[in-house]
Amino acid sequence: MPYIYLLGAILSEVFGTTMMKMTATNDNKLYIVGIAGGYILAFFLLSLAVVTLPLSFAYAVWSGVGTAFTAMVGFLVFKEQITKNGLIGIILIIAGVVLMRV
Repeated sequence: MPYIYLLGAILSEVFGTTMMKMTATNDNKLYIVGIAGGYILAFFLLSLAVVTLPLSFAYAVWSGVGTAFTAMVGFLVFKEQITKNGLIGIILIIAGVVLMRV
């Protein structure tokens, strides 16, 4: 169950961050509710995950995978470019998370 909480925390954080980008492209103030809701839910679920998972691992996965997913959203939804160095950075983040768990 802690991994489900962690996945939910990651997806909520990516949602909140995506809503942050939406406020930059639209005048609709309801996106601010999405930002707050996404981050509140993310921290709540992360707190449930760390009851069982080690804090260092859970936080590294949450921030690292969240960063990678957010970059994918930027690429797929907002047509942002991912440079070669950016891709290498994402790969290194994922490798670091894997190394923490081995």
